[in-house]
Amino acid sequence: MDSFDTLIIGGSAAGLSCALVLGSASQKPFVASKKIGIVMHQKSSALKNAELNNVLGFDKGTKGGDILEKGAAQLSELYPHIQQIEKEKVTKITGEYPNFEVTTNKNTYKAKIVVVAVGPSNLFNIEGLTQYVEPHHSLPAQKERIMLKNTNHLVTKGIYVAGVLAGWRSQFAIAAGSGAQVATDILTLWNNGMHTMVHDTVS
Repeated sequence: MDSFDTLIIGGSAAGLSCALVLGSASQKPFVASKKIGIVMHQKSSALKNAELNNVLGFDKGTKGGDILEKGAAQLSELYPHIQQIEKEKVTKITGEYPNFEVTTNKNTYKAKIVVVAVGPSNLFNIEGLTQYVEPHHSLPAQKERIMLKNTNHLVTKGIYVAGVLAGWRSQFAIAAGSGAQVATDILTLWNNGMHTMVHDTVS
């Protein structure tokens, strides 16, 4: 059974952003030994039908589906140590920090920290998390979207939620920023509570 220090569930804007920030910290001594994985479930991502004309730095006509593909490729190229788990869907999370078991339709994984970054569909049915489901606070009621109860992205000790499922509005930049915030929270935890960000600079 594969074991992870952090396992991210969801390969859309929030999940990929979280993975990229965690990956970029690999040279930090408090991250070097950490094993990170991401369940790349993108099938139901709303990005597949999006055109991202109002995102800083994106060319006019940028398609969300292309960003999903490029994001996965970017993660693989820059941070190949992050394990991308393809064609699996998470069905259950059991245990408590730091001993979670994450079950998919094909496998079971161990994880110390779990980041849930899937969409806010009212069909959400990951066993072990349904007790945290409530109507979404920032989307119209008629859309019937849900979120997970959380405080600053933390659902319960060791389980974070990111993106629209955390209660944010469904803008790409907001979801991506939410995932990045969760990553810096995890890095801060790994760095003994010292606030941690990761920046690359022009050499």
